[in-house]
Amino acid sequence: CISGSTKLVSEIRNLQNLLGGALNPNAAYLLIRSMKTMHLRLKQQNSTALKMAQMLESHPKVSRVYYPGLPSHPQHHIAKRQMTGFGALVTFEIDGDMETTSKFIDSLKIPYIATSFGGCESFVDQPAARNWDTPKEERLKYGIKDNLVRFSFGVEDFDDLEADILQGLDTIPAKTKTTSFFPRKRCRVVLN
Repeated sequence: CISGSTKLVSEIRNLQNLLGGALNPNAAYLLIRSMKTMHLRLKQQNSTALKMAQMLESHPKVSRVYYPGLPSHPQHHIAKRQMTGFGALVTFEIDGDMETTSKFIDSLKIPYIATSFGGCESFVDQPAARNWDTPKEERLKYGIKDNLVRFSFGVEDFDDLEADILQGLDTIPAKTKTTSFFPRKRCRVVLN
């Protein structure tokens, strides 16, 4: 619905006709057809994303997972109250730098490397690599770290996606961690 002066309405209608603002019949058909299976696709995507977020959260080469379906997420209590599913998008940080994260993404075989999300196909993205013209300090203000991965899960089989992600994480070299015999919280040095 357009409202305004006759001249404005006429200009907007002409522009709408020029740009194709009306949905073509084939696109309308595809939209109607897709709506019929949307609940099945969303159920699969939500299920896969939740299981994958849980797996990633416990993986030693992943330093942090951002997913509202995890109890560790700061707004989990809100998401749990408001949602029946937590979405298909899982964001996580690789325990590494920009290059390590890029190698991880390049090693994946199933997802497309793209910024899109919400489709039947899985997509993976490294926001820091895409925002190459934004200074690092600016990116960090918005939480876009070099090791941040954005993964939108599609309707592929969970086991296939899990195997693909695990083989990708296997390409990341293990960090050698020095551990002490005594837990830090219990150690106390007494100087006389």
